[in-house]
Amino acid sequence: MEILPGLYGIDFGGRVWAYLLRTGRRWTLIDAGFAGDLPLIEAELGTLDAKVSHIGRIVLTHCHLDHVGTVAEIQKMSEVETMAHRLDAPVIRCEATVAEPVLSEQEKRLMEQLQAGGMTEAPPASVERELEDGDTIDLGGDEALVVHVPGHTDGSIALYVASRGLLFTGDAVASLGRPIVGVFNVDPKRARQSFKRLAELEFEAACFGHGSPMTSGAAEAMRKVAEFL
Repeated sequence: MEILPGLYGIDFGGRVWAYLLRTGRRWTLIDAGFAGDLPLIEAELGTLDAKVSHIGRIVLTHCHLDHVGTVAEIQKMSEVETMAHRLDAPVIRCEATVAEPVLSEQEKRLMEQLQAGGMTEAPPASVERELEDGDTIDLGGDEALVVHVPGHTDGSIALYVASRGLLFTGDAVASLGRPIVGVFNVDPKRARQSFKRLAELEFEAACFGHGSPMTSGAAEAMRKVAEFL
């Protein structure tokens, strides 16, 4: 699915999204689905006359297993630089465990449904570059600003590409036809604060960890929600 020129979304069966961004002759993968989702990434690359070996960079918005599951496999198949926030990198390497979320009653029921369906653990993966708030990532002509948005996890990040009016929110924001604060947060108060911070940026398009991307009016839609947080 082409979202913007050179930017493609991968919908893993309505569960979670990842994104492929063309950066010169190589590709940047933003988030990576569950373990076992590699065939879907390969299929999307195939439609673009590309292979997994053409992925040169993986940027992970946070450490949850539905976003990092295929990283170890991709690292075996391509020379990639994997990036994640300093606070989530140890979890991705399986050197630490992620904090448990603070769940509402509705979230508890949703979590039970997800767990009943089975959730494959992510194998350990290396992280070559540990990111901090304010870091920049060269996307082959465009620069992405790393925005630390704690709350969903301690090391959650968003990527802001001002030159393209584009925001990758990770799970700090989800979409149910309109933007909402993501669920399953380790610190719900900080998650709301992070949502508000992102809503202050200027952008038209937003790519979410869960829910279809918005190609126009995304910041305005988020600001309307932020007024009530």
